[in-house]
Amino acid sequence: MTIRAIIFDLGGVVLGSPLHAIAEYERELGIPANFVNRVVAETAPGGAWSRLERGEISMETFFTDFEADCQAAGHTLSAPAMFERMGRATLPRPIMLEAIRRIRGAGFLTAALTNNWANSPDDETAAPWGGTRALTEHFDVFVESSVEGLRKPDPKIYTLTCERLGITPPEAAFLDDIGTNLKSARALGMTTIKVDDPEQALGELEAVIGLELKDPARD
Repeated sequence: MTIRAIIFDLGGVVLGSPLHAIAEYERELGIPANFVNRVVAETAPGGAWSRLERGEISMETFFTDFEADCQAAGHTLSAPAMFERMGRATLPRPIMLEAIRRIRGAGFLTAALTNNWANSPDDETAAPWGGTRALTEHFDVFVESSVEGLRKPDPKIYTLTCERLGITPPEAAFLDDIGTNLKSARALGMTTIKVDDPEQALGELEAVIGLELKDPARD
C-alpha cells in the first residue's frame, strides 16, 4: 500500500534523546544502566510515569510517586533533577525539521505522536525553547498522550492518530526510538523505522517514500 503519511515520535526522533540524559544521570549516581527505563516498564500501566504521560497526575505528585517507585526498585534518585537534565537534552534537531519540511512540501501528511506530560508555564523542568507545543506548526496532526489519556504502546493511540490523518495504518510510516512502541505500530500494519541515529533513520525513510530528505552536502 502507498505511504501517505509519516508519523514522528518527538523525544529521541525530532528532538534530542531524553534517554541519553537519563543514562548520564544514572552513571553519575552509580545506578545500574537502564534502571529508570526498567522502572517505567515494570510499573506500567499503573506506575507514576505511565500516569503522568496519560495526564492523570500533576508533576508535583509524579515527582514524589516516581521517586517512591525507584526506591521500591532499589535505588534513590531526584526526579526533578533528572527531568531538568532531560529538558536541556531535548532540543529540536534541525536535520529532522528540514526533513519534515520536505515531506510536507512533497504532499505527504505528517503527525507527531508523543508520550508527554503537561508542564505549567512556570515549571522549571520545561524545555527552555518552549517544549513540544512549539512544534505544532510542523505537523498536520499533533497527538499527545497527556491530552488523550492514552500512551504508546497502546494500539488505540496509533489508531487515533491515523483516524485524524484520514488514513489507514498501512498508509503510514512511523519513526520512534523505542522498540516496544514500534512493535505496536507494526502489528497494525505501519511501516516502522527505529531511530538510533537521525541520519541513518532518514536514509531509511528516503528509501521508503522515494524522497531526498537530507542535504547532500552533509553526506
